[in-house]
Amino acid sequence: MITNIVRHSLKSSLGPFPRLARLYQRTLAKGRVPQGGYSVERLKSAVPGWASAAKSLRHQTTPQDSKRVFLVGYLRWWLDHVSALGILLAGAGHSIQMGYLPYGRWSEPIHPFDAHRQSALIRDALRPAEGLIRLTNLARSDGRDLAPDLMDQVHAQSIFDIQYTLQKEHISIDTHPGDRSLYRIRFERNLAVARAVLKLLERSEFDVMVIPNGSILEFGMIFRLARWFDLPVITYDFGEQRARIWLAQNAEIMRQDTSSLWAVRGEDPFTDHEEVALEELYSARREGKAWANFARRWQSGQRQGVQELRSSLGFDPDKPMVLLCTNVVGDSLALGRQIFTEGMADWLEMTIRHFAKRQDVQLVVRVHPGELLGAGYPSTEIVHQALPNLPEHIVVVPPESPVNTYDLIAQASMGLVYTTTVGMEMAMSGLPVIVSGMTHYRGKGFTYDPDSKNEYLAMLASSEVEPLNSIQVQKAKHYAYVFFFEYPFPYPWHLIGFWDDIKEIPLEKVATKEGLIPYQRTIQVLLGKEPVWGEAG
Repeated sequence: MITNIVRHSLKSSLGPFPRLARLYQRTLAKGRVPQGGYSVERLKSAVPGWASAAKSLRHQTTPQDSKRVFLVGYLRWWLDHVSALGILLAGAGHSIQMGYLPYGRWSEPIHPFDAHRQSALIRDALRPAEGLIRLTNLARSDGRDLAPDLMDQVHAQSIFDIQYTLQKEHISIDTHPGDRSLYRIRFERNLAVARAVLKLLERSEFDVMVIPNGSILEFGMIFRLARWFDLPVITYDFGEQRARIWLAQNAEIMRQDTSSLWAVRGEDPFTDHEEVALEELYSARREGKAWANFARRWQSGQRQGVQELRSSLGFDPDKPMVLLCTNVVGDSLALGRQIFTEGMADWLEMTIRHFAKRQDVQLVVRVHPGELLGAGYPSTEIVHQALPNLPEHIVVVPPESPVNTYDLIAQASMGLVYTTTVGMEMAMSGLPVIVSGMTHYRGKGFTYDPDSKNEYLAMLASSEVEPLNSIQVQKAKHYAYVFFFEYPFPYPWHLIGFWDDIKEIPLEKVATKEGLIPYQRTIQVLLGKEPVWGEAG
């Protein structure tokens, strides 16, 4: 106990002195990971080879349009990924500055002394890339005052971060101690990074800022600043496909804005080749199998026959069945997508209460299998709170159920979704789908898209919500093909399984004139060039 007291006292004394903390980390600590930090040994062992390849590439190439690029590296997995991206871009002749944050966890405080130690670890790991990447610690900021409107942005981002972290939409920083405590951490972090970025922008100019995700945590705060100052900004993230990356220009990538893509490709014919490729993909998805570079398998159960499905769920064959598919509450693909409700949970509650009063139909609520990962406020709990005594004509299929969602789609007469991709798949089957959240396929010509609560409830009771015609079904299929096969850009390393990917396709191989060829279009768009949709990927 005395030792702990002495240690804490020493940390408090040395906390205000970054150089002493770095000296401690490099000598007495002997590279040990500080409390609240994380190991960078894997990155440290890889950077020398990456840097050597990038420097060799830089000597061989003369870039036509060198860009001044600002990258953001934060959290272990993103730091690894962004470091590789930055070194590759530097090798291609671009000027790279990378802001980093020395936090291992976004929801827990870290002692300043330990933060300085983690900063030393990061800088030591990236030291071989000196001359390629300039580093800036975004945790070090001045105490400048921000304009009231910018402070509003800090507050809004912090609230969003609480929703994302706790994966619940309803929070109260005034009455709930846990929410309030997390808000303090997130507000302090977002305010600090806002001050640091503002200071950086006073002395540096960038052609483009490249930010992972762009919606959550400090990534979201920096994106908000970039848009505030009308700076060109690219956000990126990854879906379920290996060797593919999502990119958005001056927008949050998690909103998946496909409007410019569909404006071009939506007028083109849907070819037989495209339809075959899409059918092969969906055949695998229906059977719960992986296909090509699509790694995720959401369906754990095999297909069932009609009679077996009806028997297992207690269906009345004489009543139509409405299928509602949820999102994971608090997921970044669902947060902030409300149109006429407060969020996905509110939409689910309202819909459940509506159907509780109706005896003419059956409602099946298929809970997103992603809840098996322990993420999100349970949809089953949302249903229970709305209706403690569930009527027999409403059935909830929990996330662990072996029931195959595609069997449910085959039996449904109507589909209800918030933003889940299943809505697009329902439309491909000819099912009329009512979309209640802002999702990328809403308004594309094959869904019903209410703008108000009254309009939504009217649609639920309307006989005019009819199955899609053949033209609408083909449009849904065409859009699905474009979204899955053309919206993502080729990129060698996924965020999940990054180290496996970079072992299979080493940076040393990509950082050559020949190795860059498959990714030239991706890099151009990543650095701000407007994509020309319809080009070969």
